[in-house]
Amino acid sequence: MDLSIFFAGTGGSVPTARRGLPAVLVRRGGDRILFDCGEGTQRQLVASAGLADLTEIYLTHFHSDHWLGLPGMLKTFDLRGRDKPLRVFGPAGLRGLIGFVERMSGRVSYGLEVVELEPGESVEHDGYRIAPVAVAHRGPAFGYVLYEDERPGVFDPGSAVRLGLEPGPEFGRVQRGETVRGVGPEQVLGPSRRGRKIVLSGDTQPCESLRIAAHQADVLVHEATFADEETARARETGHSTAAQAATLAREAEVSLLALTHVSTRHPLRLLRDEARAVFAHTVIPRDFDTIEIPLAERGQPEVIRWDPHAAAAASAASTGPEASEASGASTSPEAQPAVADSGP
Repeated sequence: MDLSIFFAGTGGSVPTARRGLPAVLVRRGGDRILFDCGEGTQRQLVASAGLADLTEIYLTHFHSDHWLGLPGMLKTFDLRGRDKPLRVFGPAGLRGLIGFVERMSGRVSYGLEVVELEPGESVEHDGYRIAPVAVAHRGPAFGYVLYEDERPGVFDPGSAVRLGLEPGPEFGRVQRGETVRGVGPEQVLGPSRRGRKIVLSGDTQPCESLRIAAHQADVLVHEATFADEETARARETGHSTAAQAATLAREAEVSLLALTHVSTRHPLRLLRDEARAVFAHTVIPRDFDTIEIPLAERGQPEVIRWDPHAAAAASAASTGPEASEASGASTSPEAQPAVADSGP
């Protein structure tokens, strides 16, 4: 099952020429789950991964840079004739916000389910769940954890044959949990293997609840609004420095730290260097970069840099020259090739 994080917007508070406002798209199999929806998010998606019919939307909190793209996106889905329901999750106060959004953009014809979550709850899915974590910002704010279910242990076909099972359907049945001819799964399967885990901080200052939630995560996406020189300002505004995010990642024993919500007030190299001095496995994704998260036995999370030229060429090759223009793929010379991460 594929699992990836696509960064539609990595800036903080105000958009820049290179960085949109906060929006992260998690793709797992056929599910498309958006975390935050800053102004311009749908345009960011149209210009890159495509504006798919989202499965769900999760808001971390209600500062406008994290939700102002929602009215236009909901209306676009309506104009495209979306017919399947859409669920929107967030902290207490979400219903009031969505009511305001509907007054701005008009009601939609598809089902729109608004769910206010509480810490300790989780939203169950096929093979994984998403849980909110209360974080330390100004007002109600969540981070989110996506946990995959545990996977069965490795099947030992030699033991299965010695115990009297026939290769073929009997192997499959016992791997699915059945007892076949007196042979149970515990006799032919190794220890259960944990699923993958992604943690997204939203806006927060360092806090114990997030450190605990992020324990041994495959990827922690954490805000890094300030450099060390403005630690006091970070505390006053409920944000984190890059080094503070890295300290939390180190203490939580995560595999990879991805810094977002970066500000134009600090050079990216400075943020990167301050973070890597604390936790070496740190990256600063650019807009439209992806982190691919393989199963543990297949390797470590890897940053894939966005290459608009390759994306446009693939689109043109598969659907004709009109598709490249329609996709909105950028041809900016600032874009980076799609390679494993070697920079900020």
